[in-house]
Amino acid sequence: MTGESEHAQPLRRADAEEDPSRQFGAWFAEASAAAIRLPEAAALATASAEGAPSVRMVLVKDYADDRFVFYSNHSSRKGRELAANPRAALLFHWDVLGRQVRIEGPVARVDAQETAAYVRSRPRGSQIGALASPQSQVVESREELERFVAELGARLGEGEPPLPSGWGGFALSAETYEFWQQRADRLHDRLRYRREQGRWVIERLAP
Repeated sequence: MTGESEHAQPLRRADAEEDPSRQFGAWFAEASAAAIRLPEAAALATASAEGAPSVRMVLVKDYADDRFVFYSNHSSRKGRELAANPRAALLFHWDVLGRQVRIEGPVARVDAQETAAYVRSRPRGSQIGALASPQSQVVESREELERFVAELGARLGEGEPPLPSGWGGFALSAETYEFWQQRADRLHDRLRYRREQGRWVIERLAP
């Protein structure tokens, strides 16, 4: 068909995994193998208690068994919105493969042990930056922000940065997935997985 991407592969129902977590894992592995920069980057959409939406890019640091984990300051806009309205949507977009994955579900904070393990895996500079930055708050200038970081670094010396009390992980528990594969003439393939009575139902959606 005309206009078909050289990377596009038909997304057939017969070829799709019955478990969407396995389907996501297969696509993520292909995105990683395609040398896509930060294949774990996803748009995260949240909403206020009144329903006003906002969206930003995050890095999904872990996924398994329909659970997708990202990290943030609890006082950031997304942190505040998730406290007031604990549901969200993620969108992975792998353009070179002509693919998108949409995931929706409730969100809860991860436990302190999981957050601590992730924090200690980060470079020291990133740990200090997370502690020093008043995320999503107004600051006078870039210089003021850099001063916060420098002052905290000086106070810590060579010591290990403390674990941030107002920063941690959030886990989205997937209730629906949609796998989107680009095809020619706008006839894209879309397969949606949704839970129904404890099992996954797979449906084809019109593009």
